[in-house]
Amino acid sequence: MRKYGIEIISFVLLAVGIVLGAADASWFHAGGVACVWFLAALLPVGLPVLRESWESLRKGEVFNEFMLMTLAAIGAFCIGEYPEGVAVMLFYSVGEKFQEGAVAQARGHIKALMDVRPDTAVVLREGERVTLAPEKVRVGEIVEVRAGERVPLDGELLDGEASFNTSALTGESVPQESQKGDEVLAGVIAIDRTVRLRVTRPYGQSALSRVLAMVEEAAGRKAPAELLIRRLARVYTPLVTGLAALIVLVPWLWSLVAVGFAYDFSDWLYRGLVFLVVSCPCALVVSIPLGYFGGIGAASRLGILFKGGNYLDAITKVDTVVFDKTGTLTRGEFEVVEARALDGSDGRYFLQWAASVEAGSNHPIAKAVVAYAKERGVALLPVETVTELAGFGMEAVVGGKRLLVGNLRLLTDRGVVVPEGVEREGCTLVACAEETRFAGYLLLADAVKEDAAEAVRALKALNIQNIQILSGDKQSIVTKLAGQLGVTAGYGELLPEGKVRHLEELKRGHRVAFVGDGINDAPVLALSDVGIAMGGLGSDAAIETADVVIQNDQPSKVAAAIRVGRFTRRIVWQNVALALGVKALVLLLGALGVATLWEAVFADVGVALLAILNAIRIQKQIK
Repeated sequence: MRKYGIEIISFVLLAVGIVLGAADASWFHAGGVACVWFLAALLPVGLPVLRESWESLRKGEVFNEFMLMTLAAIGAFCIGEYPEGVAVMLFYSVGEKFQEGAVAQARGHIKALMDVRPDTAVVLREGERVTLAPEKVRVGEIVEVRAGERVPLDGELLDGEASFNTSALTGESVPQESQKGDEVLAGVIAIDRTVRLRVTRPYGQSALSRVLAMVEEAAGRKAPAELLIRRLARVYTPLVTGLAALIVLVPWLWSLVAVGFAYDFSDWLYRGLVFLVVSCPCALVVSIPLGYFGGIGAASRLGILFKGGNYLDAITKVDTVVFDKTGTLTRGEFEVVEARALDGSDGRYFLQWAASVEAGSNHPIAKAVVAYAKERGVALLPVETVTELAGFGMEAVVGGKRLLVGNLRLLTDRGVVVPEGVEREGCTLVACAEETRFAGYLLLADAVKEDAAEAVRALKALNIQNIQILSGDKQSIVTKLAGQLGVTAGYGELLPEGKVRHLEELKRGHRVAFVGDGINDAPVLALSDVGIAMGGLGSDAAIETADVVIQNDQPSKVAAAIRVGRFTRRIVWQNVALALGVKALVLLLGALGVATLWEAVFADVGVALLAILNAIRIQKQIK
């Protein structure tokens, strides 16, 4: 209540004054007591507005809401309508305070993000723990973070396994389990133990700093509706001020030539004042930017960063969504999905051979084969000799037998006969041969993200039916994934320039959003109507180029981003219709002498309050 202290004082004085006036107290109406009383009620709320009017005049800004409120209040006092003059200022002041509260609420999540930046970092230097500001820590140094503390800088986990609360960055409540060597981002909280990290990025380039910079910059990028209203306001305000003057002057001029027309200056001045108060564009210039800002804040709470209100608007028009495959719909990690032996057995014997040979390689496919063998309890055999053949695979001697493990080209080059149909498999495969006998093969696939299918279903539920995949992978792999997820089409074997050409053709008849994560996706992210980057593991180039960033790399967030954009736009245009409709009605009634200043105050401040309440729904309903 302390926040509204001066408004409460003004309201009490106004209410008492109205009661005294209605009671027809003789002392109240004598000697200008009523005028002084209502002036005392006016000053607490009116002085800040009068001060703003004076500052605006000094800057040469004549036509703004402060000047309109000042003219209306002074005019009301000049014609003896003291309560209305106080009401204009009182309700305007209440509306401004309410607006400030709404904006503060919309900024709440951004402030929360700002608060997750730790002020200090504990650095291990020469065997001692030194507490420094994070910006003074160098890349490569080791920082220590105790359980319950926030990670100050992006770094690589140095020891064992650890759990981190990532909700500040991703909006996800489920803890993230990290292994030794995994990247840990600034702003997350160590849950179960003290961890040590080797710093990989300076303070200003951390994922958290990048997120904060993007959200702060977003407020400066205006949506088309917001820009239109602001342009109109520059013309609208002087126009309605002139019309208010004409409401007073034209009847006077008419009375000079029209016989029998009695001109009452107080009556027509009152009508002009009503017109002035109603014409104030507060509801538009406040609620529209607040609506877009609320949408940005609500989206960031979901782990979705819009780089401006204009992109919130643009995403509502999207009718086609195109996904990159690796790292976007898939995790970018190979996993063995099946072992097929030539003799129809379970393939344990050749899986043992393949894993034993691949155990010495750091290639992602080799690691996937070894992991698959360990999951099935297959013991590794000692390898006598091994030769790695770049682009083909490996040749080794195990238990006195020559083994070939690699792609089909390796086997055919060594004279191994490959069974018919193997080369048509729609997956990456690792084949194995003993001497010149084909033993079997392992099918590998890039692991599909858990929510990839849900992402497609959610987009179709939003009536976005044209969903495509563009990838550099083999066409057979892309076709299989497209069928698995239920997308419209999948195009494989595309270089970056091929993706650009495909998108250029697609844009001729569609509004396209492209979702990607790699450096090679930057050109198509820039070309698309809305570029969406995966921000968790995505490249810096993709994140910088994109219009929207999904922090937790979940493709299902694309549909959530579209829902936020559509809901925000609906709220904004509801506010526009509400403000213009009510104002037009009261403007007409005021010019005809039907509406009073009380109705004018409602049409101005009341509609602004309703519009702000409507804008706040974005924060409440988007979860």
